[in-house]
Amino acid sequence: MKKISAYEIALSALACAFATICLTFGVYSNILLFTGYLVACIALMLPLSKGSYVGYALAYIATCILSLIFSAARFFDLLPFIMFFGLHPLVNELQLKIKINRWLACGIKALWFDATMYVVWRFVFAMTTTFPFVDKYIIPILLIGGTLFFVAYDYLMYKWRIVINSLVKRITRK
Repeated sequence: MKKISAYEIALSALACAFATICLTFGVYSNILLFTGYLVACIALMLPLSKGSYVGYALAYIATCILSLIFSAARFFDLLPFIMFFGLHPLVNELQLKIKINRWLACGIKALWFDATMYVVWRFVFAMTTTFPFVDKYIIPILLIGGTLFFVAYDYLMYKWRIVINSLVKRITRK
């Protein structure tokens, strides 16, 4: 097992701090909730840019725990991050490392995203929705709309991965 360096520990701590701040701010602002998920995911890419899976795992776990402590009353707002968004960068990195077919991986990840959105809908919105059409057709809505959204999101995350990797590489050269 590779020993984690002080630099990787610092990247993991920075990722955890930034992700926790973004998630907490997103949860309390409501309008910026998805932006909080997005920026927290990008922050969690920092340890992955150095290949530190242990650092990522610790940053992810600490981010989830700290975000729950800071916004325990808003647990259901954090549920999508805990179930999907926070783990997505790791899955992308493992997909590239293991060299899984990108279309197969995209399909599996899209189903994972749709399942996460269904669980969130079931726990949060199913009790309060006033649209019987949505209740009746939630699965096709998620499979079509959720999958289209996910494909764009996944593409965006791969682009951000390239940006983060180049920034970290530039920092380590100096």
